[in-house]
Amino acid sequence: MDTEEKILILGRSAQYDLCGNYLCQGAHRVRGGYGQWIYPAVLPDGKEIKLFKVLLSNNCSNNCNYCANRCERDFTRIRFTPEELARAFISLKEKKLVQGLFLSSAVEYDPKKTMEEMIKTVEILRSNYRFNGYIHLKILPGVTRDYVEQAMKLADRVSVNLEAPGTERLKRLSIDKDFERDLLGTIRTIKELTERGVRPRAGYTTQFVVGPAGESDRELIYLVDRLYKELGLKRAYFSAFQPIRNTPLEDHPPTPLLREHRLYQADFLLREYGFSADELIFNREGRLYLPVDPKLAWAINHPEHFPVEINTADLGKLLRVPGIGPRSAKRIVELRKREKIKDIETLKRLRVVVKRAKDFILLNGKRIKEGKYTQLSLISSELLETG
Repeated sequence: MDTEEKILILGRSAQYDLCGNYLCQGAHRVRGGYGQWIYPAVLPDGKEIKLFKVLLSNNCSNNCNYCANRCERDFTRIRFTPEELARAFISLKEKKLVQGLFLSSAVEYDPKKTMEEMIKTVEILRSNYRFNGYIHLKILPGVTRDYVEQAMKLADRVSVNLEAPGTERLKRLSIDKDFERDLLGTIRTIKELTERGVRPRAGYTTQFVVGPAGESDRELIYLVDRLYKELGLKRAYFSAFQPIRNTPLEDHPPTPLLREHRLYQADFLLREYGFSADELIFNREGRLYLPVDPKLAWAINHPEHFPVEINTADLGKLLRVPGIGPRSAKRIVELRKREKIKDIETLKRLRVVVKRAKDFILLNGKRIKEGKYTQLSLISSELLETG
């Protein structure tokens, strides 16, 4: 099998690993050929690059119930050698098709041996080809501390897929992995090494498969909040489960993409808006409220915090207003140092979504529109009852 065929197959096999801005997954990919496995990714500095996402091997010895690469599933199994994959990446880079690499792999019998070959691939790129660009390296479950340290020294970002929010939930997805030892234990190792100065510049991330383990949104968000606060997680990614033929979960219903979207919005509130997990609104089943976003749900449930006066509220209070994000909140604070905000048009220029914010703010002591939460009256009572 030639290199291009391997790129097509192993690129397709890597599609379930998330690595960049979830809102643009697939949106700007090159259609056709191996270009379809080149993804846009936004770096921590805001720069967008073209990222080649690929597996070293799809020949997995694990038997995860949801996974296309599970060992009992019948499909074409192939692998790259480290030298072959490094050459393939550099060839794509020289054609100006890619700028960075996301490298993962199925576990071939021994996770340490597979991880060693992944690390060797990156070493070849760094040393032989003098590639100093962005590399995201997946750390496989079950590898030892020395492999984790090597990966962190070589890559710009590393990641460990937790897949589920705890031991019992993971058992529904995989009996081959120990949540505490293989997954959370690896994250603790990353935290310890980071404290010692072994620090990838873009930090580490994790990913969850949403739905098939029966987990609630509350379980996911509370764990993510803990990872941010206690273990230095940089980003969490959520992948709405989609059933794959010839797997034990092929008849399990797919997870609605709206649920995934709400989880990301809740995650943004934790990372960018100063919310904690226990402030978010969940229904009796521990799910986020789907008809409205989590920030609006919180605002509806806390009328005592509103309305907020645009010309006097501090940054923290502004961030709690639906329709005001971190950038627009900072713009408001900066403009107020020079002048008073007097009209709706000024708010729009500051990128405030006025139609969402209007029921929660005052402008010079006056409401933008008469009536309290007028556009929300039909959903407020239902939301308050489900919280």
